[in-house]
Amino acid sequence: MTALDDTDRRILNRLQEGFPITPHPFADVAAELGLEEDVLITRLARLKETRLITRFGPFYDAAAMGGAFCLCAMQVPEGDFDRVADLVNAHPEVAHNYERDHALNMWFVLATETEAGIGEVAKRIEAETGLTVLQFPKEHEFFIGFRVAA
Repeated sequence: MTALDDTDRRILNRLQEGFPITPHPFADVAAELGLEEDVLITRLARLKETRLITRFGPFYDAAAMGGAFCLCAMQVPEGDFDRVADLVNAHPEVAHNYERDHALNMWFVLATETEAGIGEVAKRIEAETGLTVLQFPKEHEFFIGFRVAA
């Protein structure tokens, strides 16, 4: 595994504070960090390629744009987990999917353009997998400002 150096840590810590919406956002962040734009972009690509980060991109608030989010869970037979995960993950509405050590061992988030879309996608997943999709819609949102120091 590739270790993070001090520059990687500064990049990751800085990007957790937001990304500018400017004509040249990478150049702006690079300048704040005392780097060249291409160095920042190259380092981000390396961090993703080596899986030190799993994604770099915007996180949209579907609900604020008129859409919906819903946390969902399934009880998937252990021997069938990978097949079901592939079926679930094939839906572009699936934002995250995690395996858990629990009777409900697959948890994922659905993000759809409409509230009704949640139920529609859940029914398609049920039809494809033969398993029940439990839906846990958000009742209230709390912003906790979670950050991980790199």
